[in-house]
Amino acid sequence: MMDPSLSLRPADGETLDLLAGDWRIFQLRAGHRFSTDDLVCAWFGAQASPGARRLLDLGSGVGSVGLLALWCGSHTVDDSGWRKRSAPLPQLTMVEAQEISHRLACRSVQVNDLQDRVELRLHDLRDAKALRPGAQYDLVTGSPPYIPMGSGVASSHPQRAACRMEMRGDVFDYCATASRALAPSGRFSLVFAAQDLRPELALVAAGLTLLQRVDVVFRRGRPPTIAVFVAAHQGQRAKDQTLVVREADGSWTEDWCRLRRGMGAPDPKRAR
Repeated sequence: MMDPSLSLRPADGETLDLLAGDWRIFQLRAGHRFSTDDLVCAWFGAQASPGARRLLDLGSGVGSVGLLALWCGSHTVDDSGWRKRSAPLPQLTMVEAQEISHRLACRSVQVNDLQDRVELRLHDLRDAKALRPGAQYDLVTGSPPYIPMGSGVASSHPQRAACRMEMRGDVFDYCATASRALAPSGRFSLVFAAQDLRPELALVAAGLTLLQRVDVVFRRGRPPTIAVFVAAHQGQRAKDQTLVVREADGSWTEDWCRLRRGMGAPDPKRAR
């Protein structure tokens, strides 16, 4: 049932933006906003676990990664467009500690009429109470902050600062929580800074096995900026991959356009 206290229209300083297909998301105009990081984390996670029915997004922020993964698990896409899968449709749990982001996510869930399929939990992911006792998930996603405290200048905007700086745990905490919550055959999709060595160390420390690493290059010829790490309780690591977003001349690559179409997002080549 819809919470009448949550407005489904953007207030001053907010925007209501398309996320995937016809799903929309509330964001602060000057706050933390969803990005390529979120899109690739959800996409590669969904591709690694196409039959996932129980989804968990850790440190979910405004809900972009979790909702993108839920959309991907709820739809099929081909050359004629996208259509909703038949039931049973996947269920999503989102865990977020920051109240302002949590409240925006609640409104996004309601504006997309997903109240029956999404549980939002206002908790620090390191807290034992963050998840229901014994809960296990087929797909866990996470987009941790990349910058350790003391290694950079925190934004004066509290929401943006918490999304960039490791104020409530780091990649080791995300991996440890994911390992505890992951079903025996589940998959964990993590996005992080490509040049940081910690993700692979954190996965090992959590008892997880890296199955796939995808480096994301924003312009061909440049080093990767971010990387997606797909892990599980066991398995064999596949050959590393690279996703290039733009060609050297700035044009969108076909791989990137295909990914966006698969996530119900507008084809950038046609959106000019």
